Amino acid sequence: MLALLGWTMLAAATPIPRGYPRSYREIAANAASERALLVYSTINGADVADLLAEFRKAYPAIRLEYRELSSAGLYRTFIEEVRAGRPSADLLWSAAMDLQTKLVNDGYAQAYASPEKPYLPPWAIWKNQAYGVTAEPITIVYNRKLVPPADVPRTHTDLIRLLRAKRAFYLGRVATYDPVRSSVGYLYMSQDLQLNRDTSALMKAFGETRVRLFDSSASMLDAIASGRQLIGYNVIGSYALERQAHNPAIGVVMPSDYTLVTSRVALIAREARHPNAAKLFLDFLLSRRGQFLLSRRYITPARADVPSHAGARAPAEIARAIRVGPALIANLDQIKRRHFATEWAAALATLRP
Repeated sequence: MLALLGWTMLAAATPIPRGYPRSYREIAANAASERALLVYSTINGADVADLLAEFRKAYPAIRLEYRELSSAGLYRTFIEEVRAGRPSADLLWSAAMDLQTKLVNDGYAQAYASPEKPYLPPWAIWKNQAYGVTAEPITIVYNRKLVPPADVPRTHTDLIRLLRAKRAFYLGRVATYDPVRSSVGYLYMSQDLQLNRDTSALMKAFGETRVRLFDSSASMLDAIASGRQLIGYNVIGSYALERQAHNPAIGVVMPSDYTLVTSRVALIAREARHPNAAKLFLDFLLSRRGQFLLSRRYITPARADVPSHAGARAPAEIARAIRVGPALIANLDQIKRRHFATEWAAALATLRP
C-alpha cells in the first residue's frame, strides 16, 4: 500500500504537458504503478538514444526496455509470443508500415486517442490504433566522387535512361533493397509500381546492370561511400542525409517527379501488460519535444510544426506519403507477392549479352 502511494505521489508530481486534459494524471499514476515498459522497434537504439534518455528522465518510475529487431523479426516474434501466451511488447514501432497495419487489422492493437493527434497529418493515423511517427523521404543516393555530375538522376525516368545508356559503366555498381527478402524493400517497390507505370522498365534496367541487392539502407550507404557501388535506389532519407552530413562522398537526391514518404508506425499492443506506460511513450514520440529529438538525427518528424534539418523534408509538391491504413494490407496478399516475385525474377534475368 505504501509503495503504491509512493508511485502515485511521484506520478502526481510529474508535470502534465501543456494542452493535455487534467485526467492525464490518472494515466501517469497508472503508468507509475505499472513500473515497466517493453518496446520492440526496428530503429537502431543509437539513433534514438537521446529520446530514450529523456523519456526515462521524465518518467523515472518506469523501467524502459528497448529491444531492436528486424521488421520481419519484430512481427514474427510478437505474433509467436502472443499466440503462445508469453509476455511480449507493450508498444511496437516499426518501419514496416504494411506489417504494422496488418497487426491493427487482425486485432492485435488497442485504440488510444493521443492528445497529440491534432498535430499529425491525416495520412499518419488509422483508427486511433496506428500512428505514423515520422515522414521520411525515400531517396536516390550516389557517390559524388565517382558519378559524373551529368549522370546524377533527378527523376525515376532519368535513372532508367542512365542505366540503359551507360550500362557498361554502371554494371554491378547499382544497389537497392532486395524486395523479396526485405519487408521495407517490398513496400517501397510496390508503392513505386502503383505510382509510376515505368517501374517495370526500371526493374528491367536493374536486371541489365546486374543490380546488387541489400537488406538495409545502412549497408547500401557503406557500399556507396566506399565506391563499391555508385548509385543506391530507394534509400531511407534519414540515414542518407545524416551520412551525407559527415561524408562528402555521399550525394542525396529526392526525385522531382515524386518522392515516396514513409513512416515508422507505432501501436500499443491489445494485451499490453503496461498499457498506460505505453500511452506515455507514444505521446512522447508524437510530442513536439519527442519529434525534435528525432529530427536531430535527420529522422524527419511527422508533425509539420516541428522543424527538420534543412533539406530533410520532401517538398509538398513532390511528396507522396504512404498512407497508414487498410490499403497497405493488400501488399501482404500472398498471391500478389508471388506475382511480384515472379516479375522481379524475370526482370533480373533480362541481362543482355
